[in-house]
Amino acid sequence: MLLKELIDRCGFRIITASNLNEEIKDGYIGDLLSDVMGNAPADSIWLTVQSHVNILAVASITGIKAILLCNGLSYEEETIEKAKENDITLLETEKSSFHASLALFEAGLR
Repeated sequence: MLLKELIDRCGFRIITASNLNEEIKDGYIGDLLSDVMGNAPADSIWLTVQSHVNILAVASITGIKAILLCNGLSYEEETIEKAKENDITLLETEKSSFHASLALFEAGLR
């Protein structure tokens, strides 16, 4: 499913957008960076409550296409600027990680 379709269906806020036509094939929920690096599939959307700049390195290493910040949290300004420089899509939602993943499932992401 295309990233822009998931965003539209789930109502996530776009903070930075590199390529909304990316194919998202999977998702991963995690807040421990080493766990995400070891287990998150490429071409996925990552649901987290981490907002610092180190998440961008994790996304780049693993091939994650978008990071969704849950629980109504906001990204640090440094993270937003670095995401723009590195063409990584950042999204936000008021939903918890559980409810955001449920929304992704109902939108058709399997």
